[in-house]
Amino acid sequence: MKTINVKRTTVTLLPDRRRVLARPFRPMSDQRAVKICARVMALPESEVHALLEQVRAEFGERHPKVREFLKRQFDEVRPYLLNGQRLSEERELLLGGYFTHECSLEAAALFNPSIVPHPNQSDLPPGSLRFILSLRATAEGHVSSITFRTGRLDANNNLRIDTPARYSLEPVQVPNAIYEKRLFERKLQELGLVGDFNREVLKGLGDAFTLEELRTSVSLVMTRLHVPDQETQSVARETLMLAQSNYEVQFPADSRLSERVLFPATPAQSNGIEDARFVLFQNEDGTGTYYATYTAYDGEMILPQFLETSDFLHFKFITLNGPAVVNKGMALFPRKIKGLYAMLGRQDAENIYVMFSDNLHFWHTMQLVLEPLFPWEFIQLGNCGSPIETEGGWLVLSHGVGPMRKYCIGAFLLDRDDPAKVIGRLREPLLKPNPDEREGYVPNVVYSCGSLLHGRQLIIPYGAADYATTFATVALDEILDAME
Repeated sequence: MKTINVKRTTVTLLPDRRRVLARPFRPMSDQRAVKICARVMALPESEVHALLEQVRAEFGERHPKVREFLKRQFDEVRPYLLNGQRLSEERELLLGGYFTHECSLEAAALFNPSIVPHPNQSDLPPGSLRFILSLRATAEGHVSSITFRTGRLDANNNLRIDTPARYSLEPVQVPNAIYEKRLFERKLQELGLVGDFNREVLKGLGDAFTLEELRTSVSLVMTRLHVPDQETQSVARETLMLAQSNYEVQFPADSRLSERVLFPATPAQSNGIEDARFVLFQNEDGTGTYYATYTAYDGEMILPQFLETSDFLHFKFITLNGPAVVNKGMALFPRKIKGLYAMLGRQDAENIYVMFSDNLHFWHTMQLVLEPLFPWEFIQLGNCGSPIETEGGWLVLSHGVGPMRKYCIGAFLLDRDDPAKVIGRLREPLLKPNPDEREGYVPNVVYSCGSLLHGRQLIIPYGAADYATTFATVALDEILDAME
């Protein structure tokens, strides 16, 4: 194989335990919450004032709009108070503080990045590119979330990361998000949830409906059944869970991108939103939409899911359905191929497959593309992000796992018109963990969730030892010339 000159940069992003997120604190039971509220209610007003001043002094500079957050938390726990109790504003805020805690997003690791062009490319020197970097931030309990950085490449591919904001914040869930009845019914069918009960539920809904309207229809049908059996109750719960897993969130328009955090919000995500692979998808009308495949993890089960955004302010979380939606590491092609969406996956945890669909939400069939061939990938293969279109074919960075569970990054080439056909493959890895990259949260791993072509240079952000993130660059022509 021809020698490929991969250049590592000096840019490294380390986890920063000072970046904290204010999050709701939920006691283990309603009874415990009632006791906490009763204790705070018993305090004299003078002590309430002193305690709140202490909270403000210790935490006021660590979070944006901390008063508003504490007020929202009080509104959440208001049902635990006796009806008719009147409170001072300071007592309300103090109660909110008792039901708030801090999460150090990056305390354990900041890794597995993907990189895409920024939607705003204005006011840049010729040949420069502004980009968005998504990262997997891992905190206490190995819970992962998605965080962001911005940066730019100049005409010579010199890379600069913007200094991140001091604060971190979560989005608010969009109220009254609209569900399309036909799409929702198809998702129910895929999950085997369409029977007499849900047919009645759907009859009570319009062509478009909100979550509250769905809850009302479910409740009405349950009431008509008088004493529904256990199976019907289970179907009702799963129907509402499906709706709750397809939701939308919105960040404040005045927030900086590096402040925004997508933290687990549903039962399926409760232990993490992992390894988001962002891609700028070219729609048939010439516009672009950012999608990301990610892995939702609840501590036992992993589930591939989708994110959709056009501006990184408003995000849609979308469930994927179909028998091909299993395992992890799915990556969407950046455009349709012969009128169909295409996506790579690793359904059997060992080989790479390609899938095609006429609908982004549903994936039914898969075709084997690549199996482990070389010693450095004998244990398993997977992609390292969405395919990149080149004149030579679809360039896919891969990861291979070899002896001692050592992860390396390789590459292969797929036919542009028939991506089930492999037309080139690197015999040796592009990147292996060097001595500085071996030590970390998970030793001997280099791994990426998405690279970027800038001119004729491939920019590869990658996680080192599942701990920190760094970058490498390599000439596209050298990779294509080395393909066998």
